[in-house]
Amino acid sequence: MEKLNLFQKVWRNHTVGTLENGQTQLFVGRHLIHEVTSPQAFGMLKEKGLPVRYPERTFATVDHIVPTDEISEPYSDPLADAMIKELRRNCEETGITFFDVSSGMQGIVHVVGPEQGLTQPGMTIACGDSHTSTHGAFGAIAFGVGTSQVRDLLATQTLALSPLKVRRIEVNGSLPPGVYAKDVILHIIRKLGVNGGTGFAYEYAGEVFDNFSMEERMTACNMSIEGGARVGYVNPDTKTFEYLHGRPYCPEGSDWDTAINTWESLASDVGCDYDDIVFLNASEISPTVTWGINPAQAISVEENIPDPSQLFGSEASSATEALEYMKLQAGSPVKGTPIDVAFIGSCTNGRLSDLEEVATRLNGHKVREGVKAIVVPGSQIVSQLAEQKGLDSIFKSAGFEWRRAGCSMCLAMNPDKLLGDQLCASSSNRNFKGRQGSPTGRTMLMSPLMVAAAAISGEIADSREIFPS
Repeated sequence: MEKLNLFQKVWRNHTVGTLENGQTQLFVGRHLIHEVTSPQAFGMLKEKGLPVRYPERTFATVDHIVPTDEISEPYSDPLADAMIKELRRNCEETGITFFDVSSGMQGIVHVVGPEQGLTQPGMTIACGDSHTSTHGAFGAIAFGVGTSQVRDLLATQTLALSPLKVRRIEVNGSLPPGVYAKDVILHIIRKLGVNGGTGFAYEYAGEVFDNFSMEERMTACNMSIEGGARVGYVNPDTKTFEYLHGRPYCPEGSDWDTAINTWESLASDVGCDYDDIVFLNASEISPTVTWGINPAQAISVEENIPDPSQLFGSEASSATEALEYMKLQAGSPVKGTPIDVAFIGSCTNGRLSDLEEVATRLNGHKVREGVKAIVVPGSQIVSQLAEQKGLDSIFKSAGFEWRRAGCSMCLAMNPDKLLGDQLCASSSNRNFKGRQGSPTGRTMLMSPLMVAAAAISGEIADSREIFPS
């Protein structure tokens, strides 16, 4: 029998046909939409008089533009108010399920999908958002698409795509204390580069990923796109099934047993082929922080900022540009860099376990005067669970603002923005120029606990020193 990896199995199972140009016409089992990339797609359907082909396969939420400090509508931002009303209207007209702000289930699309059980092993999943790779943590093949492809999905439930190569990334050994999933993925991107995954799907494996919780796997898969990979996934296992059991949109009863048998069969076969295999040692990973303007420009918190004169070619010129923009000094320690804002949240690190890990360390600590620190749960359900555990009170007592669910300061398509050249310690996924709302604002990516350490210190700090075990 032919031995295949998970990507090959799922791709084969969803292939409708091969087009003349060699691309695959791929059936997409689950389509997730939000308010930013869907209005134009719905408009194009209306212009052509086309219905939504399978509305029961599409689910919507609002996340990018929703304010995190306002409850009542209309919102103070007229564009945000118009966009949520447009999505609401489009869903009502087409019969698409919408996790609206009044539902108690609203949140960031890549948090809502898994917690509702919409994300399942062996699915093809698409969304008009680049971080759709998050859902690969469940053994799904999940990818972001553009607005015209959102239109195609609504009209046909298929896409024309080229198959990907598959790179297996094994991280073996034990992670040192104070090192988290965010550090692992930043380390991978640092090693392989922001373009290293171009044309690839990444299969994450090894002892570290075997031991990761589902939420940790989601964090790693989320940032696959930052390494250039269209898809990132982990083979489904018992942890996957335990997480999904009892979720609203998951199979029940005998259907659940059947589903598990199917899901188990989708895992990559022992001895299957890969286009590339990379091995990394977990013991070499430290708390990691970005210093530049792309996620590969990252170093251990113990290291000094690179000197462009010691680099070559495009890497040197990119480092020079980054240091000029970030206003950092080559060769100086990254630890001790003053910050203005601390942000815990996003589809990368806005889940319950992220908030719990920080809250358990915060007692007795206070946010440094002059630092604006905010915590934004990834969904209303995360917020509710966190509040039931009293996490909100812990954060507020330490000087953090506790906000409503949304994308918030990850990309600042809402009122949560940097001002001027403020520097933000952020648990989000991108540190591009202007990403957090100000054209001169500066972002340094790190784990939620590292963000908390920076908030308390007023500067980039080693969380292992601020929160000793």
